Amino acid sequence: MNWDYRSNRSALFDGIEEGGIRVLHHTPMKLMSRKMIELWMKRKANWLHLSSGITNHMFCIGKVKNTYFSPSFLVNNYSSYTWKKPVKLTRSSDFYGVSISHSEAIKSGTVVDTYIANNILSGYSKCKQINLARQLFEEITQRDIVSWNSMITGYVNLGKNNISWELFKAMKRDGFSYDQFTFGSILKGIAWINDLKAGKQVHSMIIKMGYEWNVFSASALLDMYSKCKRIQDAYQVFECIPEPNFVSWNALITGYAQIGDRETAFFLFDRMERHAIGPDDVTFSSLLTLLDDPKLYKVTMQIHAKMIKCGRLIDTAAHNATITSYSECGSIEDSRKVFEDEDGIRDLVTWNSMLAAYVVHDYKSLAVELFIEMQRHGIEQDMYTYSSILSACFGLKHHKEGKSLHGLAIKRGLDQAVPVCNSLIAMYLKSSNTSMEDAIKCFDSMEFKDNVSWNSILTGFSQNGLSEDSLKFFGWMRSRPLPVDQFAFSAVIRSCSDLATLQLGQQIHVLVLKSGFESDDFVSSSLIFMYSKCGVVEDARKSFDATPRCSTITWNSIIFGYAQHGQGNIALDLFLEMNEKNVKPDHITFVAVLTACSHIGLVEKGLTYLNNMEPKYGIRPRMEHFACGVDLLGRAGHVREAKKLIESMPFEADATVLKTLLGACRLHGDLELATEIAKRLLILEPDEHCTYVLLSSMYGHLGSWEEKASIKRLMKERMVKKVPGWSWIEVKNEVHSFNAEDRSHPQHEEVYQRLEELMEEIRWLYNGEDEEFSNT
Repeated sequence: MNWDYRSNRSALFDGIEEGGIRVLHHTPMKLMSRKMIELWMKRKANWLHLSSGITNHMFCIGKVKNTYFSPSFLVNNYSSYTWKKPVKLTRSSDFYGVSISHSEAIKSGTVVDTYIANNILSGYSKCKQINLARQLFEEITQRDIVSWNSMITGYVNLGKNNISWELFKAMKRDGFSYDQFTFGSILKGIAWINDLKAGKQVHSMIIKMGYEWNVFSASALLDMYSKCKRIQDAYQVFECIPEPNFVSWNALITGYAQIGDRETAFFLFDRMERHAIGPDDVTFSSLLTLLDDPKLYKVTMQIHAKMIKCGRLIDTAAHNATITSYSECGSIEDSRKVFEDEDGIRDLVTWNSMLAAYVVHDYKSLAVELFIEMQRHGIEQDMYTYSSILSACFGLKHHKEGKSLHGLAIKRGLDQAVPVCNSLIAMYLKSSNTSMEDAIKCFDSMEFKDNVSWNSILTGFSQNGLSEDSLKFFGWMRSRPLPVDQFAFSAVIRSCSDLATLQLGQQIHVLVLKSGFESDDFVSSSLIFMYSKCGVVEDARKSFDATPRCSTITWNSIIFGYAQHGQGNIALDLFLEMNEKNVKPDHITFVAVLTACSHIGLVEKGLTYLNNMEPKYGIRPRMEHFACGVDLLGRAGHVREAKKLIESMPFEADATVLKTLLGACRLHGDLELATEIAKRLLILEPDEHCTYVLLSSMYGHLGSWEEKASIKRLMKERMVKKVPGWSWIEVKNEVHSFNAEDRSHPQHEEVYQRLEELMEEIRWLYNGEDEEFSNT
């Protein structure tokens, strides 16, 4: 007959009791399927008290699931059966299999056997059913050390370290002695949470019980010290192990790799091989994390060759680390070759590693193609996949792609993952100035926000010119239980620089000193920039002198500070000192150096620096360097030479370079070239008011009134409006803003009256100098 389980729910669940389920013997075997089990689970059935009906049909469940479980008894006769060896699970993580084994043990009465109960308890722990494991643990009348160890390991693997620690202490109270497996499990949990104090307590117990020579306990101990950044203690533990195994060596090598000690890590690797301990995927993966510079490319190749020699080509983890290492050494081609060689053994990390490599090297189109290829292959993408691909969608050109990925992240349920949300915020902030609102919406929608989330919004306000909003947001951050880090301080100090609010900047400087971030490169750089922008170059120099002087970032800031204050000679002397101290300059350094040359009229010297950038320093000139070169020539009146420099550029000039040349034309009255440049600018940026204003001002200055009127008409036709310039001054910790002929300030009458008095005094002084000059 055809049996419909939906129409016979009352028969199926007849007899559901608080203590368990009573299944009718006449229930057809084909109903004993996964569906039925799921229904029972939804009704909160207690698997620990299954009665004989379900037990006698367990072999049917195995067949329905396409996983055959050999029946532990003969079912030809319901009244009697012969017990066989307990079921050995083919997959320890199979919850159904563990449940079957448990029900059979209950049926046979062998669940009281500690050995069998421990096997079932371990199975529940491995498939993360810790509550069922704990329930069975409490029912074991004669627990042994294996019972306790299984429970402690189960809680540690789930990250419930507080409960595992309580069980660890209870184990001692109940009179059980710890063994190497107890120590190994509890130290694993301690290492995860970096609880050094607890780790030292366990270390003392290990010594007290004589397990310091045990390789299993000692390996777990040195791993704990390594992850707690106590690498010297880890090394001392290692030296006490009579015969360290590969786990011991790997734990120590990984520890040194995590603190970036490349020399010691490779020294240990050499010792490991001399002791005839073969490296595995963990060894190679740890060493490859240290190879992150183009200078180390050959070493990466040697490690890769060693992997091939040791037969580790099938180790996915080591292959993934190789992809990342080649990428960080600057060889995206080798990363791609390793990725292609992994065909057949790739996992999600492999795809993510290659995707991240493309993004880091700015191969955005290849990154998008790889992302689409992942979808075609049915790869289940995670939050790291989306974080990487969103990083490839920066800029207005990729804004639509970024929006599409945002929708896809929502569809996949990843829109609340913190790394994805942070990448979305960064993507919107870097797409355009008008996307700040979208970034704030992402931020507001986050259930949990980390420091990166807060700092991204703060930096977004600062970089988009919303400095007042940045300061307000920083105040909100400080009112919350959130630690303010160096990146937040750097961003808010930049906002003080933009507003030239010296007093507020000084207050934040005090907060920096109290927080201990004064030696951080980014914070120091921002302080130097802030004091320079506020006109106090002496305090900028004090902030620079307080740094270790080993970072390019701080050198760049102080060179910029002197250059912008017209003290170009000091700036160039600092550049020479920077080279003497072997601090490597970058492209920003040369922008500062060229600016210094421009402001003091060192044309030949500036051009020499520009021409020597690539052959001497290995830095290819960018658009901003050519803009500085144009400004250098333009200020000195060499307008035509500036034009030739633009024509010699290896790429098309952008609006910044052309505006610089247009400004030089206006300064020296080259109307013909100015008109030519202006036409190009009006095509590139038809809505930018600066070009119209510069050209109109120039026509007016030269008396070309018809041309000036035509520019005004063009602005009106294109609905381009001049954005007024603003000036501001800080008085008694309050910022007052003004623009030309502004009368919106509540004290404008007193301001204009005082301004008139100052103008009278200037005129009097000017007339006095003229009379003195005529008398001489």
